[in-house]
Formats: sequence, C-alpha cells, structure tokens
Amino acid sequence: MHTNRRDLLLAGCFAASTPLLWSITTRLRAEEPDPPPETTTIRLAKGPSICIAPVYVVSDLLKEEGFANVVYVETGFVRSGAAQDKAIWRNSDVDFNLNFSGPLLLEIDRGLSTTILAGIHVGCFELFAREGIRSVADLKGRTVGVQSLESPPHVFLSAMATLVGLNPAKDIEWVTSAKVKPIELFTEGKIDAFLGFPPEPQRLRAQSVGRVIVNSAQDRPWSQYYCCMLAGNREFVRKNPIATKRVVRAMLRATDLCVSAPALVAQRMVDGGFTPRHDYAAQTLADVPYNRWREFDPEDTIRFYALRLREAGMIKSSPAKLIADGADWRFLNEVRRELGG
Repeated sequence: MHTNRRDLLLAGCFAASTPLLWSITTRLRAEEPDPPPETTTIRLAKGPSICIAPVYVVSDLLKEEGFANVVYVETGFVRSGAAQDKAIWRNSDVDFNLNFSGPLLLEIDRGLSTTILAGIHVGCFELFAREGIRSVADLKGRTVGVQSLESPPHVFLSAMATLVGLNPAKDIEWVTSAKVKPIELFTEGKIDAFLGFPPEPQRLRAQSVGRVIVNSAQDRPWSQYYCCMLAGNREFVRKNPIATKRVVRAMLRATDLCVSAPALVAQRMVDGGFTPRHDYAAQTLADVPYNRWREFDPEDTIRFYALRLREAGMIKSSPAKLIADGADWRFLNEVRRELGG
C-alpha cells in the first residue's frame, strides 16, 4: 500500500476543524505543479451502494484539487441499468460516476457518452443462494431476483452464467421487482438466489440468511478484475483534461484512504448521510480490497467482461472496439506515476 504525505495529513484531519483542514489543503495545493482546473464544479453520481466509499470521502480531496463546489447527484443508477445511465449522460446531470464495469460496457456499446478512466477496486458483489444450490451452474431453472434487467447485479450474474455454460436469458428465471427489493424477496424465501452489493451482503450475513456461493472479492476469476471503475462524461473529459486528471487523482487517493484510515472513512460516510449504519460501513471497508487498484490493468477487465457479455448476447462490440471507443488511460498513467504503482 502506497500512501503519500498529503493523504496521511488528510486522514488525520478528517476529525479536525474546518479551518485546520483548509490551512493544510491550501498549502498542499500550492505544491501541486498542475495548472488549475478548467471548472471549479464537479458533479458526482450518488447511488445506494456503499462499496463506492471513495466517492463519499473524496470531497475534501477534490477541494484540495481546486474544486470549490462538489455536488452529489442522487441517481439510483446502480439499480436502474443502462436506460437511467443514458438519461444521466444525455442531460449532463453528472460529470463522473463509479459503477460496475459491465453496465459501463453496455453504455459504450450503445454509443453513449461514457469514457472509462480508471479501475478503482476489486469485487464487492456476493451471490447468496438457498440450501441445495452450491454453484452458479445450479442456478439453471432457478429464480434470481434483480431490481431491473441490465442493472449491475443482472449484468454481473449474466457474465458469471456464461462462464459456466448457461444461457442467462433462457436458463435463469429473472424476477424483477420495482416495489419490493430483491433482498426482501430472498429474505422471505420467495426467490432462490440474490446477488447483492454492500450493505446488502453485510445485512444477510448478520441475519444468517442464505449462503454465499460466490464472493467476487475472493473467488477467481472475478477477484482478478476490477469491479467498480471510474467513468466520466465523454464531453466533460474532452473539454476539461486538467480537471479530469485532478478528479482521477483525488478518487485514487480517496481509495487509498479507505485502506489507511478505514475507521475515519466509515465515520465520514455516516456523518455525510451516505449510510446510517456505521457497522456496515466498517465491515464493507474491511471486506472490499481497496488496496489492489495498482495491481491490475483496466484493459484486462474490459476484455474479460466484454467477452462474457458478448457470449450472453448483451453487447455486440469487440473488446478492442470498446477500448478504442470508450477508454482513456492518459490521466490514470500520469497519476500512477505520481502516487506510485
């Protein structure tokens, strides 16, 4: 784990007063060689998952980078799939979002204004199932709950199904529910399996409901690829390269803080209203391997999921085309040299 001097100072000042924070960040910003950002406002997507913890503790780091106005936009995009993401980008309501790589690839395949900029962390999804279901292959003919088709759980489990020879469109009975959350259906015994993201796995384990048959943070091959990746509005990235680099740097430093100062990050998530449960926040920070963003090549993640999703009939583009059309690693490469890795 690499943590630079500025991140240690910021971790220590999470609990400090506002004047102290600004005195430190003002001095640190003066040391930064980059030109000022083209805009001082950044809009970040805010979804229900708490695995995207770096988004929720990045505001002070963004202010250090020169962004005076950090806006969180309630989108619900992680549950609504590509249709909602299309609305987000088209209306320019959001400049950056952190999302599972699969739905991002669906967006790029459909020509939406999405540019993947960096991999942030490895797996946070866990697949829970009833007794008698021991593997993904056992889901053939079973009911699986998802909030909507093309939502991250649906896309991820479709990729998992293709890897074991299932046709996710025909072999799995998808139960979608707009009124009752899939986790509630699973808890009540009305569906056979449920793929959740934090804080849902933490809740099911606390209630001793179901059993985990796949943990994407631990089980291969899923643990060898990024789960959540940072994406930007393509037009914003094109017009604001300095701001984009500063956002990438701030987000990766926030990811490091999830490792170097998890207790403070968990408290910050609660204090900021991003989650009401400190225990679930703390457990998520312990469960999700935020310390591995330096280990992998984000293009490998795109290739891997692109092939799975092509097999599932969910995208048409080749991995090479998706990378050419929807990825920009310039900023990540520069930031990696600065932060180490």
